Amino acid sequence: MIIVQEHAFDVGQEYARLKASRADIGATAMFVGSVRDRSDGQNVTTMTLEHYPGMTEKALAEIETQARERWPISDCLIIHRFGKLLPADDIVLVITCSAHREAAFQSCEFLMDWLKTKAPFWKLEDDGRNAHWVDAKLSDDQATERWK
Repeated sequence: MIIVQEHAFDVGQEYARLKASRADIGATAMFVGSVRDRSDGQNVTTMTLEHYPGMTEKALAEIETQARERWPISDCLIIHRFGKLLPADDIVLVITCSAHREAAFQSCEFLMDWLKTKAPFWKLEDDGRNAHWVDAKLSDDQATERWK
């Protein structure tokens, strides 16, 4: 399931909803990404995430489909926020469920690596005086390469 939303999410609630009445799930892996108060040595007072509605959901669905083709995932949830966020606010939640831990771990890591490089989101970091767009990182591209 793909959800792109402006408002905050409750990790516990989302996990409970995903697992409700599912006796086939033996392993769950979860990743929560949050806004840091520093980035590349600079203070961050706000981060604004922008996206193109429709295009973003389609890209996330394609990434989810690739994960489901590679691993026996019982269920999957991707929630990604947009809009103005503050340090400590959660940005992204990825939960993958499978009968066994290896598939849950690997599919969760795959989804996050691909979200970082393939999902059409743009980050604007502001330190209270200056704002700048965040460039893609070589380390994120390298992480994605191992899944090819």
